[in-house]
Amino acid sequence: MTATDPALTALASGWGALSLLHGRIEAHIERALQAGHDLSVREYSLLDVLSRQHDGEGGHLQMKQVADAVVLSQSATTRLVTRLEDRGLLARYLCPTDRRGIYTNVSEAGLELLAQARPTNDAALREALDEAARNPELVSLVKAVEAVDAASPRR
Repeated sequence: MTATDPALTALASGWGALSLLHGRIEAHIERALQAGHDLSVREYSLLDVLSRQHDGEGGHLQMKQVADAVVLSQSATTRLVTRLEDRGLLARYLCPTDRRGIYTNVSEAGLELLAQARPTNDAALREALDEAARNPELVSLVKAVEAVDAASPRR
């Protein structure tokens, strides 16, 4: 394969469209969450991921797992956790079975803010997808996102 190979050009074009769609969606959701709840997309994602933890086997996430779930480095995730902890939205505690481990839970205030922000996030996502679907370059990707959503179990 050469750099001008049509298959590579198509892959690059597809990747560009996916990147464009992601950027537009994230920017749209970011504006809505900031305006309505003083939350960034990353902060919302972190609260959402941590709110799904439970006390059962494997129910609490280690910081590396949290970082993977919110698509950030461990150090960026730790800084994000600290910011939300300073706002009273999260609380850290030592793992009861391994004193080296530190877990993070969403506080009551964090759960309340997440519940208020979830409809904003969901509406902004829908709006961004509807807007993107009007772009011929993005319509197939929007359909793919919607197909994944339709196949996933409801919250």
